[in-house]
Amino acid sequence: MPEAQGMLGFGAPRLGVAPYAELADPVNNAVDRWLDRLVGAAYTFLPFYRLRLRWFAWRVGRMEGRYRDMPDAGLREAAQRLRSQLLCRGRGQAALTEAFAIVREVSRRTLGKQHYPVQIMGALALFDGRMVEMATGEGKTLTATPAAVVAALSGNPVHIVTVNDYLAGRDAGENRPVFEFFGLTCGVIDSDMDPAQRRKAYGCDVTYISNKNLTFDYLRDRIALRQKRSALRRRTFEYLGGAAAGELLLRGLSFAIVDEADSVFIDEARTPLILSTTADDPERTQIYAEALGMARRLQEGRSYKVDRMNRSVTLEETGRKEVERLAGNLQGLWRIRKAREELVSQALSALLLFENGRDYIVVEGAVQIVDEFTGRVMADRSWQGGLHQMIEAKEGVEITGQKETLARITYQRFFRRYVRLAGMTGTGTELAGEFRDTFGLLTVRIPTHRRVRRRHLGNTYVRNAEKRWELVAKRAARLRAKGRPVLIGTRSVEASEKASEALSRLGLDHAVLNARQDSGEAAIIARAGEAGAITVATNMAGRGTDIRLGEGVAEAGGLHVILTEFHESGRIDRQLFGRAARQGDPGSTEAIVALDDELFRRFAPRHMRLAGLLPLPMLCEWMRRRAQSRAEREHAITRKEQTKLDCQLEKALGFTGSME
Repeated sequence: MPEAQGMLGFGAPRLGVAPYAELADPVNNAVDRWLDRLVGAAYTFLPFYRLRLRWFAWRVGRMEGRYRDMPDAGLREAAQRLRSQLLCRGRGQAALTEAFAIVREVSRRTLGKQHYPVQIMGALALFDGRMVEMATGEGKTLTATPAAVVAALSGNPVHIVTVNDYLAGRDAGENRPVFEFFGLTCGVIDSDMDPAQRRKAYGCDVTYISNKNLTFDYLRDRIALRQKRSALRRRTFEYLGGAAAGELLLRGLSFAIVDEADSVFIDEARTPLILSTTADDPERTQIYAEALGMARRLQEGRSYKVDRMNRSVTLEETGRKEVERLAGNLQGLWRIRKAREELVSQALSALLLFENGRDYIVVEGAVQIVDEFTGRVMADRSWQGGLHQMIEAKEGVEITGQKETLARITYQRFFRRYVRLAGMTGTGTELAGEFRDTFGLLTVRIPTHRRVRRRHLGNTYVRNAEKRWELVAKRAARLRAKGRPVLIGTRSVEASEKASEALSRLGLDHAVLNARQDSGEAAIIARAGEAGAITVATNMAGRGTDIRLGEGVAEAGGLHVILTEFHESGRIDRQLFGRAARQGDPGSTEAIVALDDELFRRFAPRHMRLAGLLPLPMLCEWMRRRAQSRAEREHAITRKEQTKLDCQLEKALGFTGSME
């Protein structure tokens, strides 16, 4: 268990060997992990903790009259009086109740938003270190503020973690007046900041930051420390003229609230975060071109096999002999059997498994990775092992130097080092066991403030992508004629552009929100709820954005969401559907998908062929469930293997220095 050691998890948490607050990696066994999963899954459905949250929210609500007419100076004085109590007694119920009530009143005065009872329930659960499941549109951003304020008043540096820089900046800007009322500083970290600016932002009481920026800054601290991690070692090195304390960016891993936690902890956790440097090798340009040339001459099935589900290519014996023959007159790495086979395998992966517009885009002569979970460009990220350079060679752009690893860590190992960790998500119940097993988080479901008025109109399956886009465009035209806004969700940049073409053929004005237009996201989302608006968006519209309905739209039926491709996890589908019918508004959803979509090709090829011959709705639904179930199972295995590999590398390289 992440909070305890040994058989059945008995024992106290172990602090890490570091100059600031963090927990050490857990020491557990198979019994611990099995029990954690069992407890985590069962706890979600037990009512006892929710009853305690309801009681707490009721008590906070009863104190509203005490602070409603109190002047601002009186509220500040009451907060400062509570600060000493929180510092001394931590989580005493009387002080907590009063503190939450004060934050609620301050929010009403500074933001014009008063926390609903369900938001107070969620805030206390966050403060207690829980995974909070709240339906989309219930105001998770506002829910985090009482927990953050009270934790900061208790003397703990607070990190509020979002999935991208845009949301970090937006949320910090919205909530800053609340923090400043209490005399707390609020910082925000952007990817373009230099170390001095980052250090200043981390020095604030509350810091908003994206998960990637936070983890890479932690790795930079690890590199700066290396052999002087403990406080005693660090002071010794400082005395001898080594790195000073000012070089560190973070102040510690005291308390983190992770928004869209299922995206960070699950969807993005399959790949380790690697901090690297660039190694120049001018001879590689010719090698990549030669490898691509050889790969194009090989034949699938005879020379190699492609596993599209796991995105891997395996050379057959015939293929190995062909590569040896084709490389016969070449020198250098081509004389080494393993090296030439790895080069050709990478070339085949670049040609067959990575597509422009889906996995990456080319902007100003550079290959930029597109995050499959958010639809956003990750301009400063690259694939490892020469794959990125191989794709650059395929696209005919300038080839960058290959990356050499300086440090690496998985999200699983990083976030469970927080002394106190909490998360928010709209879809977490089905992952409750993994949240408990990996991060030590118990999941609690918070009820909705108003009855959900969302109607799902069902799933429509068509034979191919061309018919899908034609049907989607016609459906959007009919809804627009009724004065309803339409949000069309796609999985990739390429798909969003195909949808745009279909809409243009019918003469329908629309906006496109994908990795090529992410700079105008706020403006596009602001107009997406207006009467007759049609918006085509990749996954970025499904995370953390709020589409507000225009005048007369609610009476017309609200926002309608069309999902055009099922995702590998049903959770992400529900996130997109959650854009409609928020906070009691009306709305509707439907799915219009093609039977030859990538999900079915990768994870249910046999079922796809059967459904193509006999496209019965029941058979198509069975195929979807089968494909998503298989995809989620494969990804869960990958996450476990990555965490295990990370720990093994740490132990194996311990004598030469940590991989962090």
